[in-house]
Amino acid sequence: MSLTLPEPNEQEQAHSQRLQRRIAEVIDDAGGWISFARYMEMALYEPGLGYYVAGRQKFGAAGDFVTAPEVSSLFSSCLARQCAEVLQQQASAACVLELGAGSGVMAADVLLQLEQLDCLPDHYYILELSAELMARQRATLEEKVPHLVGSVRWLQALDGLQLHGVVLANEVLDAMPVSCFSAYPDRVVERGVTLGQNGFSWQDRTADDELRGRVEVLRRSQDVGPWPSPYHSEINPQLSGWVAMLSEHLAAGLILLIDYGYPRADYYHPQRSEGTLLGYYRQRALEDPFWLPGLQDITASVDFTAVAEAGIEAGLELAGYTTQAWFLMANGLETLYQTALEKADERQRLMLSKQIKLLTLPAEMGERFQVIGFSRGLEAPPQGFLMQDYSQRL
Repeated sequence: MSLTLPEPNEQEQAHSQRLQRRIAEVIDDAGGWISFARYMEMALYEPGLGYYVAGRQKFGAAGDFVTAPEVSSLFSSCLARQCAEVLQQQASAACVLELGAGSGVMAADVLLQLEQLDCLPDHYYILELSAELMARQRATLEEKVPHLVGSVRWLQALDGLQLHGVVLANEVLDAMPVSCFSAYPDRVVERGVTLGQNGFSWQDRTADDELRGRVEVLRRSQDVGPWPSPYHSEINPQLSGWVAMLSEHLAAGLILLIDYGYPRADYYHPQRSEGTLLGYYRQRALEDPFWLPGLQDITASVDFTAVAEAGIEAGLELAGYTTQAWFLMANGLETLYQTALEKADERQRLMLSKQIKLLTLPAEMGERFQVIGFSRGLEAPPQGFLMQDYSQRL
């Protein structure tokens, strides 16, 4: 690799080798080839071995990437204000469900702000499949909000849950396994994974009818010119089922999905001919998804048009779509910032200014990250989409 990366220690390399052997077994059992979606699923979620289920620092400056809740508590405070607006409308016991709570920082800061607003939910649910992350989240909550830990419930499935309140998912969609394809003028191939002498590598197969049909729909949706040949990109095959599952468990309230991505016209633009697939290791972006699986995060940007279609198909109402910057400002970011400045010393003020820039500037998180909302039974549009709603771009 041309990119200089920090050298993993012996324990990390041994961990990756165990996962590589497991993936190799699955490839061998499948006849020498698996879809990239299957490879990505194993690299991220294979029990005991995958990136998100094995113990290693992932979040924050000491990890592989930094999420908005780690940048500043102001992010979570704004989210809490949106939650409060919805929670106050619920006739039944009001709850919050967070999907994939990472380090637990967002849950702690949301609960603190809801407490200040006198709008604590009956329960704050966290859906988490990783025992290691669950322990880390509990430790964070016990450190930051020990008096509120009793309201938190960890779940490994949503069986039987009927939620009146808010579902939060920050940077969850980008970690869902994707199917990769290459489109040519006369054919579509699925990019899969094989095992050779030098490790895992790409190997193409003729796409099945379903994938080929979906790619042709995407190709025809472009009105700015044809795709170059070959055109590489990806599709999230689990998206519709995942959104439908959330819909089944939302009795009334709001689903908020926050992630980096684009409307379909931008995602599948002819100029984006190499797709959006990336890995992250120690704050560095990687283009090779096969480098030491289990140690790097693997992500793909979100097609927010597909998310909107999935929500509407699942019987939800599209509540709005906007950038992270507009969403935060509509939920009182300026007021929260000014209040924080009044209590801060000079060093803290400089830090707050830097945090605001990271959260809101277009070149940082402000426009790269988008917020889409789906509602059921709300009295009015959520306040987070009132300043600027870009739903027409979907």
